[in-house]
Amino acid sequence: MKIFITAVIVGLIPLLSYHGISFAAETQKVCVDKLTNDGKKVLDKQGKPVQECKEMKVHKKLEGTKVPEKSDKK
Repeated sequence: MKIFITAVIVGLIPLLSYHGISFAAETQKVCVDKLTNDGKKVLDKQGKPVQECKEMKVHKKLEGTKVPEKSDKK
């Protein structure tokens, strides 16, 4: 029975990804100016600052209710 369930799950993964359903998080490209050890910006030949770019995951902010404050009355 476990083998059957595993086979069904493994068989569904390519079908879901084929139809555009994605489980991966969204990514965003973030660029930051490159700095030297003394904190100055690194410049290229044209005088523009050199940037380091990375792909970062974007997490959705969850909304919730405010936690009630505790009263110190005994």
